[in-house]
Amino acid sequence: MTENKIIRNQINLAKDNNQNAFNYLLNAYWDDVFNFQLKRVNNESVAEDITIESFTKAFEKINTYNHKYVFKTWLITISKNLHIDKLRKNKLVIVKSKNLIDIKESSPSPEDDLINEQKLKSLKNKINQLKPIYKKVIELRYFNELSYKEISKKLNQPINNIKIRVMRAKRILAELISHD
Repeated sequence: MTENKIIRNQINLAKDNNQNAFNYLLNAYWDDVFNFQLKRVNNESVAEDITIESFTKAFEKINTYNHKYVFKTWLITISKNLHIDKLRKNKLVIVKSKNLIDIKESSPSPEDDLINEQKLKSLKNKINQLKPIYKKVIELRYFNELSYKEISKKLNQPINNIKIRVMRAKRILAELISHD
């Protein structure tokens, strides 16, 4: 089998929701998408986040992929568009903030502390609703602030599996939060 046929076969399997095929495609194209983003943003953490979002979006839309196009080009296009969207959102926030005068006290009020505490408690309740493996990666990534590599070592799992779990956990958590 040529590489092209192997990739085409893996894409077809992914269209049938085969998790091994998703892992294969992620491993095969991770460096291409990550390096593309790294050149654009010049920040490894941001490049990694956009790369994860790129694969998330690509895998969600895998059934729309047309075999007459090169899969790598399709992935890079998704990644490029996500980066452009992020730039537009940041530009809007900057423009809005220039038109507003924001005066804040240097320390939060007791009311602010109470509100933040309630928000954190609500978030922790949502996290507790996740499956244990998703809960664990969210806690390690966002509360313990471990890198994907550190989480990979701690859980003795391949780094790409960790990235997919974090991506899925974030998506499930977002759905739980949006249902409130």
